[in-house]
Amino acid sequence: MIDWLNCPEVESSADRVSGAWVFVGSRVPFAALFENLEDGVSVKEFTELFPGVRLAQARAVLEFAAKHSLTAA
Repeated sequence: MIDWLNCPEVESSADRVSGAWVFVGSRVPFAALFENLEDGVSVKEFTELFPGVRLAQARAVLEFAAKHSLTAA
């Protein structure tokens, strides 16, 4: 399992979105990125659908997940 505490682009707070991990500075759960990618939405399209998320943030989350998924197995 990936330790998201070490990803600077996401945060979790009990008083926001029921403690779900969200993109920093937004209320958008980062899990929505992966769900949209599964549905065929591009990263750029995702950031257009969720203007509170910057393209650089979304890319950083994907890079973090890719890098840490190999070591978390």
